[in-house]
Amino acid sequence: MSTERLDDSSNRIRESRKVMLETEELGVSLLQDLHQQRQSLLRANNTLHGVDDNISGSKRIITSMSRRMNRNKWIIGSITWVLVLSIILILYFELSK
Repeated sequence: MSTERLDDSSNRIRESRKVMLETEELGVSLLQDLHQQRQSLLRANNTLHGVDDNISGSKRIITSMSRRMNRNKWIIGSITWVLVLSIILILYFELSK
């Protein structure tokens, strides 16, 4: 009877050890997966910062282009008015002779 108990206890200890080793393997596997996911998230974060920098640069360029376009419109409009006024003055002086 005591040998039976001893064998039974030994079997339980073996099973417990087996479960403990499986649990340890599962824990190690989970930690490796979490590490890979962390690395992926860090790479995605770096990529996102790069995209954000590119968007900021693009926004500055577009703003500069818009200002230049508006300035060019005003310059062309002013030149057009000067030419129209010059034509009107020339016609006035030619017709008034």
